[in-house]
Amino acid sequence: MPPPSSASPEVVKNRWLGFLIWQSIASTTVYLLAAPLLGPSSASPRLLSSLLSFLAFHLALLLFSFSLFLSSSPQPEASASPPELAAGVLKSLLKSAVGGFQGPAFDPYFRRRAGRVARSVALVLICSASGSLAVVALCADFGVLDGRELVDLGLRGLVFGAVYGCYYIYKKRWVLQFPIIQRPLFFSFKMGFFSSLKQALKLSTSALVCSTLFMLVVLDHFKGHSTPGRFIIQQIRLLFGTSAVSLCWEISRHLLEVLHTRRCVFAPPPGSSAAETNPSGLVLEALEQSVPGSFFQYLACLDLCMVAESNVELWRRAAFYEESGETYRRVISICLRPLDLLTSRLAVVSEGLYPDKSNLLSLQLRAPTDVPSDQGLNESFNDFQLCEWCVRTAAALTARSHQEDRFGVAQLTGSNATVVTTLLTCLLAVELCMGKKPTPQSAHHMGLASIKWAALQTGSRDVAATISSKRKSGALYSKAFAMADIIRTSIYQIVSAFEADMLANAQASVLEKNWITESKPLFGTKEILVQKLALFLDFRAN
Repeated sequence: MPPPSSASPEVVKNRWLGFLIWQSIASTTVYLLAAPLLGPSSASPRLLSSLLSFLAFHLALLLFSFSLFLSSSPQPEASASPPELAAGVLKSLLKSAVGGFQGPAFDPYFRRRAGRVARSVALVLICSASGSLAVVALCADFGVLDGRELVDLGLRGLVFGAVYGCYYIYKKRWVLQFPIIQRPLFFSFKMGFFSSLKQALKLSTSALVCSTLFMLVVLDHFKGHSTPGRFIIQQIRLLFGTSAVSLCWEISRHLLEVLHTRRCVFAPPPGSSAAETNPSGLVLEALEQSVPGSFFQYLACLDLCMVAESNVELWRRAAFYEESGETYRRVISICLRPLDLLTSRLAVVSEGLYPDKSNLLSLQLRAPTDVPSDQGLNESFNDFQLCEWCVRTAAALTARSHQEDRFGVAQLTGSNATVVTTLLTCLLAVELCMGKKPTPQSAHHMGLASIKWAALQTGSRDVAATISSKRKSGALYSKAFAMADIIRTSIYQIVSAFEADMLANAQASVLEKNWITESKPLFGTKEILVQKLALFLDFRAN
């Protein structure tokens, strides 16, 4: 069994090679359909010119594939604004001038944000070069090399590529979305083909308008060398050409998402010696040694989630509950690590919205529309897909342990209490982003009224009131609502499996002892966690 350090590049490399093969097949098909309509009208030898056009077209597609390779990511990443870039560079220069060149020039947070900006700029530049070459390859007559026509087509293609690249960055289409349901490859590709065709027509039309305005205004295109009839014919040819190029790019982008988001099975073949001795080793090593935020980590986490929730590979899930309990402890630890990180980020960012709590006068003098930026909160949900899989995996394994855990390792290792505590703590932090602030009541009060959602009294407004004052249609509220719904469903899954055991020991002290860890939670208090768990036990949590 190869270690993940070598398996990770191999899996990603194979998927990229498969993407290039399928992209070349689809693009060749589009080229063969479009080239006869846009071919040269001269009597020059068509074989040489057609071959040159075909090679130039595929070279342009290879450049576009390289831009996808640079920018594609399974999770959204924040970009640094121009003031942040200027401040970061100035800070680095001052640091170098005062303290020499000891230590890194930029902090990791700034490097990540500046790296995303650099990749975005590179994508726009590469798309511009690829668009220029592709339009020339499709629309130019290589038998009669007219320099003015080549420059004209090259500039049109340059504008088209720039428009496409800017739209690609603006809509964050470099983020590859994993499908909710894993479908066959051909069916997944077919589902997005017509939307790709529609998007290609829209982008090619917009780019044609922009390129025409550029040629008319900047280069004074009509002066002495173009008649209206010839100009109209050129626009029709360019519309067909850019539409064909845009369709190839849209198909490539959709094909990349289909191939890269397919499930990869991290398990030895059934019946082999590795399947009998260590069936969980490959997926655990992949998760523990993969680079955070990489495609390899997402694929391993997706495979783990599907094993935990489905009944197709029962032999793999049964291996998690092996007698020593070490495998189960490692699985739960891997699943809860992103949730702890999410809780810590939300707690730090939420409390940092008003860092100076003592200056109540400045808080009271704030305008009603002066709300703190929620950029930090939005960035905390960048790992939303990964956290969703981790929540579902931990909850499914905990619930199924009630029936499938023959050795009781889930309870003996303390994993059940750890899972419930982490999910409740993360839920409280996420609900704070929705404008809810938990305030515990007396310890003997249990039930619906045991938690009062009230605002903190820190002046005229506080964190919860500020966030709840924002529009609920915003991106932050949508992310927080979706994550809270996933966590509530997962907790109810655990409560439903252990309902009889929990009701038999429904007292607050017993619930705290069996289902809440002794360590201090990352957010909230143990009293709030116990009261929240009691609401779930009464099926009243919302």
